[in-house]
Amino acid sequence: MKNFSEFGIKVPEILLPKNRDLGSWSVIACDQYTQDEGYWKKAAEACEGKPSTLNIILPEVYLSSPDRKERIQKIRKTMSEYISGGVFDEAKSEFIYVERTTEFGRKRRGLVCAIDLDSYEWKPFSKALVRATEATIVDRIPPRKEIRMNAPLELPHIMLLVNDREKKLVEGCGDFSKKNAPVYDGDLMLSSGHITGWALDDEEMLSKVYGALSELKAKNTKEDGSCFLFAVGDGNHSLATAKAVWEEYRDKMLSSGRSADEVSQSPVRYALVEIVNLYDEGLTFEPIHRVLFNCSADALIKKTSEALGGEVSFADTDAELEQKVRSSSAGFGFVYKENGVKKYAFLNTPVKELAVSRLQPVLDEFISENSGVEIDYIHGSSEVFRLAEKDSAVSVMLPPVQKDSFFETIGSRGPLPRKSFSMGEASEKRFYLECRKLFDC
Repeated sequence: MKNFSEFGIKVPEILLPKNRDLGSWSVIACDQYTQDEGYWKKAAEACEGKPSTLNIILPEVYLSSPDRKERIQKIRKTMSEYISGGVFDEAKSEFIYVERTTEFGRKRRGLVCAIDLDSYEWKPFSKALVRATEATIVDRIPPRKEIRMNAPLELPHIMLLVNDREKKLVEGCGDFSKKNAPVYDGDLMLSSGHITGWALDDEEMLSKVYGALSELKAKNTKEDGSCFLFAVGDGNHSLATAKAVWEEYRDKMLSSGRSADEVSQSPVRYALVEIVNLYDEGLTFEPIHRVLFNCSADALIKKTSEALGGEVSFADTDAELEQKVRSSSAGFGFVYKENGVKKYAFLNTPVKELAVSRLQPVLDEFISENSGVEIDYIHGSSEVFRLAEKDSAVSVMLPPVQKDSFFETIGSRGPLPRKSFSMGEASEKRFYLECRKLFDC
């Protein structure tokens, strides 16, 4: 079988449930609907009495609940029961090509594989094959470590992005994997769309994947020999947690006298992920807008224009401002009230990088210089205009995320600021489906 270590990935031993009732087995990523316990209660109703990934994850809505430790213990017990109780088919060495149609009719393609955590680094200005896209908040790792450490199974909701304008890797897998019957096919719970997966498990298929990766690595290798092959699109803190768990476990194994070869073969060294092409038409990038409270609009606009350059113009309506911002690559809209009347300002800057990478440091500095100013992060233009109705509030509308400059900006400037972008709507996030053994029961 092909060795994919030079690309930082591995063919995983995939576990799939014998009963492919995806409407009850597969559940959305744990970091969604974190303020909506009602969603998770509906999910529990959808899979009641059936084996489900919901029973082997901890939705983050419960991450701070007083019974967290009991929940984690129950999760581990259920994982062990699923392994020993015949819930899964026999594990198979395979990649899985995935087609996901969301409730909005968008089709997204992916390739499920195992990523080598030694090839990933979240710290800024890394030269690793796999890099973080957004700043990692270290304090978010310990509670997630508690869940992953000693867990018998892992389930993937991490999505990696690959810079593949010619669509040779993921889409290429779709071209040849469909000669076989799918390994799963069904509707997802709570009207979240449809998903189908095909195995890539023979030498011919794996050779084609290897060839596509070789081309991508060559194209993305810099003069200094470093290669930025994959960027973390979703699940940055989950992948950072997996790395922290691996490094702690690796050091423990080495100190106990295990051989370096034995340590390197540990399944804990890897994490299941889905690779998605940055240029997949079904992958939508939505900017996350900002709103500042207790803020002077004039002072904020002056600060931003002085820091970033460009010219300020004005609009008369919500729609006009939104059109200005959406048609720009680095233009920002400011919505606020002045003497009880809603105002619209537009700053069109000459910034060439992803706009948020230049804006957020300016906002951070402005907040530090102006006592009492607070910031929040908002999704959707309707919220931009609604929150601007509040006294002393200034909404800042960001332009669309430019895919062409995505990898280049992260490669040259490091991870993007917190809350930079969202990949689609909440219900379009990855659903747990495939599993892999992690720690021995």
